[in-house]
Amino acid sequence: MNYPYFFLEPTGISAGLDPEKFKNDFPILRKPVRGKKLVYLDNAATSQKPHTVIEAIRQYYLDSNANVHRGVHWLSEKATEAYEMARIKMQEFINADHADEIVFVRGSTEAINLVAQTYGRKEIGQGDEILITEMEHHSNIVPWQLLVEETGADLQVIHIDDNGELIREELREKLTEKTKLVAITHISNALGTVNPIREIIRSAHEVGARVLVDGAQAAPHLKIDVHDLDCDFYTLSGHKMYAPTGIGILYGKRELLQNMPPYQGGGEMITSVSLTGSSYAKPPYRFEAGTPNIEGAIGLGAAADYLNSIDFDTLSAHENEVLDYATDRLSAMDGLKIIGTSGHKAGIISFVIDSIHPHDVGTILDQAGIAVRTGHHCAMPIMERFQLPATTRVSLALYNTKDDIDSLVEGLKQVKEVFK
Repeated sequence: MNYPYFFLEPTGISAGLDPEKFKNDFPILRKPVRGKKLVYLDNAATSQKPHTVIEAIRQYYLDSNANVHRGVHWLSEKATEAYEMARIKMQEFINADHADEIVFVRGSTEAINLVAQTYGRKEIGQGDEILITEMEHHSNIVPWQLLVEETGADLQVIHIDDNGELIREELREKLTEKTKLVAITHISNALGTVNPIREIIRSAHEVGARVLVDGAQAAPHLKIDVHDLDCDFYTLSGHKMYAPTGIGILYGKRELLQNMPPYQGGGEMITSVSLTGSSYAKPPYRFEAGTPNIEGAIGLGAAADYLNSIDFDTLSAHENEVLDYATDRLSAMDGLKIIGTSGHKAGIISFVIDSIHPHDVGTILDQAGIAVRTGHHCAMPIMERFQLPATTRVSLALYNTKDDIDSLVEGLKQVKEVFK
């Protein structure tokens, strides 16, 4: 691929993955924290950014900063070229059929709300059913609750078992001809469970339902192929996949996006405006009102290049190796219980330890330079399911190593020593 002058050639390694070399691609990982080496294990909240992403944004502001689509001058043309190239990069990254099936949004949260307030308002009514799961992030629960309050539709829930897996019998029972939409996470942000998305999509389509997949946690770990999955909508957040915050995409099948009304009104999303009425642009621009996050889109495109420079099978093998190592080491600790033990997981481990509150665990680990996430992880129904106020969550990225896990275990020993 030929890169424009503000996109740098990624330094990924396609044959064999050396995470120590990857650490060098991420400047912040060389930064000491509280006088200690940073061990960053909070990637499900946000990932760190490689030099190529940072530099792509820097080069945009140095060389071609201007508003997109609206100008005939040189800078605007260059900015527009970069912005639309990023759309093509994301089309290729998820293997969508058309670039106009990619809508730039702030992230998965906005993407889900967009579908709820456009497709949902138009296509879902009283007596219809929306099917979600007990393991959803709040952003894939609350928008549907708002919609059913407005429309009179019903919200149905598939529950999870003690391992953190969907109860398949409930899926079969609750997926009926009343189901108009299934909204489901690809990977649970609190449990790490990888859901059988292809099977769920196929079953949903058999009863005439559409499927939205929340792929925020999947994008950095799995090769996404929306054509192969045949999902109707797919969302992702850039900041989970080494891109900036405040940028993401909604993928929607072209025929669905074309029939969806606008989400917000303003500039960019129109073809004409008068004081008596307006006509709207074709997708994706219909859903991109106002000046977009140009730098974010460019950074997202650079992050896609970075991930595409890595063989995903090699990446998955490495992350699974570190995940297995972490699972074994943590499981061997007295008083520690892992929450979410699915046989098919991505690089997320949530746990509780003795009677120590997770916030105390996280605070003491921070003193050792170890960054983890504590709390309910915007997944309060999961906490209720396991009767917990919170967990400590460790989440992995391509730059994490077994040494990071060893540091974590030593830090947890210190935690236990403090509360002995």
